[in-house]
Amino acid sequence: MNRTSLAVVVAALAILLPCPSALAQGKVGVINLTKVFDDFWRTKQADVQIKDRLAEFEKMGQSMYDDYKKANEEFGKQIEAANDPALSKEEAEKRRKDLDKKRKDILEMENNIKQFQGNSQRALMEQRGRVRESIMRDVRGVIEEKAKSGGYATVLDTSALSATGTPVVVFTTLSGGENDLSEPVAKALAATAPPDADKADPKTADPKGAKKPEEKPADKK
Repeated sequence: MNRTSLAVVVAALAILLPCPSALAQGKVGVINLTKVFDDFWRTKQADVQIKDRLAEFEKMGQSMYDDYKKANEEFGKQIEAANDPALSKEEAEKRRKDLDKKRKDILEMENNIKQFQGNSQRALMEQRGRVRESIMRDVRGVIEEKAKSGGYATVLDTSALSATGTPVVVFTTLSGGENDLSEPVAKALAATAPPDADKADPKTADPKGAKKPEEKPADKK
């Protein structure tokens, strides 16, 4: 190899191999994002609010089901009464018309229950999504702050799973060491908690999306 070729190789290696200062600037940190997220006071507060809202939906749904069950029981009794052979032709016809109306009312109650269930599930999913996105912005903001101040170029989530359910970070010796940002991030997030952070405010729950179906004019007596 002549001197010209050697010079080209040396120049190429100088470009490809980072200098010590570049390596120092590109250090890697880790964090258990799942634990940090779950332990965050905002996450715990949101969980309480969502559970309260779920309980409210369940109570409303149970009330609708109880009305539906009662209507079915009354419908069964009306069927027996309509089949009484002692009834006059006019009375029998009247009771058959009443049965038809009652049957339509029960079908409408079934549809209302199904609609309520779908709306309530969708509302809870949307609320969870909005809250999680908001909380994650706070968490990521603190992670970025700690990473920049610590000179980290990359921070890996040791709790992350791939699409197949396998760990994204298969092995690392950084967890629990000075490059683990879990504790400092968790402490920084905890420091933002208000005095009453352990109390959930039900007023923050989104009331839209799953209201009990309004009674139609035809249903009012």
